[in-house]
Amino acid sequence: MAFIATGSREDSLDLVQEAMLRFVRLYRDRPEPEWNVLFYRILQSRITDWYRRKAVRKRFMIWLTPRSGADDEEDPLQGVADADAPGPADHVFRREFADALLKGLKGLPLRQQQAFLLRAWEGMDVAETAHAMGCSEGSVKTHYSRAVHSLRVRLEAFDRD
Repeated sequence: MAFIATGSREDSLDLVQEAMLRFVRLYRDRPEPEWNVLFYRILQSRITDWYRRKAVRKRFMIWLTPRSGADDEEDPLQGVADADAPGPADHVFRREFADALLKGLKGLPLRQQQAFLLRAWEGMDVAETAHAMGCSEGSVKTHYSRAVHSLRVRLEAFDRD
């Protein structure tokens, strides 16, 4: 979740570590069933803070560094081997789909990203997601619905039916 939000493995690991440390410091005495939601709430807060810091740095760094048109970062999904390897066509299809999905997730607004990842990938229910995101259940439903709709539109070319 942090990787999708930041696009950087190092930044995402730092955010998760910060969230884990803060969670242990603040909530170690809370009942275990609450840990999952509390951790993700802290992680979402760390991600939001990361975006804020990035925006501030960008304002200042734009004047200090020369612009380059080349994107030197390699996509981490390009190096992942497919263990099943059913065939070249399926391999290409899966790679293109994964790239499109990652691009689609990165293209979502932050709150939609959060709602989608917590609900679809982490398996949280609406109430847990609302608590983790610090918003109402109605907001979670709205953000999740919009994220799903947006991803369906962006990924409709991959529909095999």
